[in-house]
Amino acid sequence: MSGTDGVGTKLKIAFAAQLHGSIGIDLVAMCVNDIVTRGAEPLFFLDYFATGKLDTDVAAAVVAGIAEGCRQAGCALIGGETAEMPDMYGGGEYDLAGFAVGAVERDAMLPRDEIAGGDIVLGLASSGLHSNGFSLVRRLVEDQGLSYGDAAPFDADRNLGEALLEPTRIYVQPCLATLAGGGLKALAHITGGGLLENIPRVLPDDLAVAIDSSSWPAPPVFGWLAEAGGIEADEMARTFNCGIGMVAVAAAEDAASITAAFEAEGETVYSIGVVTERADGAAAVTLTTKDQ
Repeated sequence: MSGTDGVGTKLKIAFAAQLHGSIGIDLVAMCVNDIVTRGAEPLFFLDYFATGKLDTDVAAAVVAGIAEGCRQAGCALIGGETAEMPDMYGGGEYDLAGFAVGAVERDAMLPRDEIAGGDIVLGLASSGLHSNGFSLVRRLVEDQGLSYGDAAPFDADRNLGEALLEPTRIYVQPCLATLAGGGLKALAHITGGGLLENIPRVLPDDLAVAIDSSSWPAPPVFGWLAEAGGIEADEMARTFNCGIGMVAVAAAEDAASITAAFEAEGETVYSIGVVTERADGAAAVTLTTKDQ
């Protein structure tokens, strides 16, 4: 299995805040979290760093973050490419891409064929925004008249740049450890498209998922974004992870043991929904609350 990705416009915040130490973790996370959803163990990673004029201090900070991401994922950083293209990038700007390769036995690949109505949907807590939705985030920061050095409206302990650059959580080792115990039917990495567009990727066409959006506490950044942008719940769930960075599907009788396995690996786990039969023309994912 292989995966390639970038960090997107989260980079723009790193430039503005002049904080480059964690953006490499995001790069690795975006690739390896995708690979592990197929049940694969990431083996090695390569990066591509492109800039107008190389700033060795910035590059060193970025590569240190990539190395840390690989350490968290348990894979080797075997090389990469650095390109200087002064006609392509403005001063102080760069772009990142990454490529990861992993391995899995064919008969151990996810998702399993036996996903069925009544299965439980578990959500692993995110560390924040991860690496998606930042074009909208940046626009809202501008609309609110904020700078990245200002105190974060949703985090009294950090400035806005630091809070928004919280690195993407890497779920590889907890997922692999839990997979080894058996019972997991599917994993979905909640990236671009949010909960509404990523969960259906692991479902058969005749099944859907009903999510109880009151079943987990969303990190404060999401409440701030919803209020600042006047964003409805469905649109939030289509754009952001809303506090759930990885979703797991298991039979009802296995949900408790799988939750315990993830928790033993340091994850915070919530039971967020259930697999249901899907009527013709119905949405693949629906959001409800306990009050509805």
